[in-house]
Amino acid sequence: MFSFFKKKKIVAHIKLNGVIGNVGRFKQGLDFSGQEEIIEKAFSLKKAKAVAITINSPGGSPVQSHLIYSFIREQAKKNKMKVLVFAEDVAASGGYLIACAGDEIYANSSSIIGSIGVIYSSFGFTELIKKIGVERRVHTAGKNKSSLDPFQDEKKEDIERLKNIQLDLHKDFIDVVEESRGSKLKKNQIELFSGEFWSGSKAKELGLVDGIGNANKILKEKFGEDVVIKKFEKSKGWLSKKLSSSTNQMDQFANILEERSIWQRYGLSLIHI
Repeated sequence: MFSFFKKKKIVAHIKLNGVIGNVGRFKQGLDFSGQEEIIEKAFSLKKAKAVAITINSPGGSPVQSHLIYSFIREQAKKNKMKVLVFAEDVAASGGYLIACAGDEIYANSSSIIGSIGVIYSSFGFTELIKKIGVERRVHTAGKNKSSLDPFQDEKKEDIERLKNIQLDLHKDFIDVVEESRGSKLKKNQIELFSGEFWSGSKAKELGLVDGIGNANKILKEKFGEDVVIKKFEKSKGWLSKKLSSSTNQMDQFANILEERSIWQRYGLSLIHI
């Protein structure tokens, strides 16, 4: 007879979308400073049973990825709150690192998951500047200050130094994944930390995610059909809009190309059904 007075369960919901770190001069991707307040507010929601995080990101800055991951775990511990993460199109590289902040990770069967590795890419212009008659002049204090200059020939010692840095970053990434997923990982089946990525279905077999399903479906299963999902999103300020609208066409085109190239690593602009 008191069913009318049954309180609905509340879940806070955060959406993280885009490339992690700077995307261009006037376009900011996902970063810690931009998400800190939203994350803190979500975890401070009174009477919330959990925090749900939907992520759609191909990765980006390793530092910003780790800062967001660490802050989510810190808030979860502080507020004794369970974290459920839901991958949309892609949770790869830094996007998957952030996903590891979840006590449970879910994905669509067609999501792209993984890419646990570190990449550096650039272009070499040494032959081009020779052909057009341009001379490169570089003066440094510190013999390694001009390392990996795209207008100079690559040096073996520069590449070795870069690879050592990549190995350090890769180890940090692996440590996060192993701490988060633990015994769920099926290491014997495939090389999980090679930088390879998989569909959501395969990722579940490998232990990279816990289940298949979207946020709406899983939250209703866990907290009831009448669960109240309180959304926390960062609004775009007028200054950000103004700067974005005033960016010249060449800057906009460069930003689009840079961002698109990151998404294309996972075939997201090439795979269609």
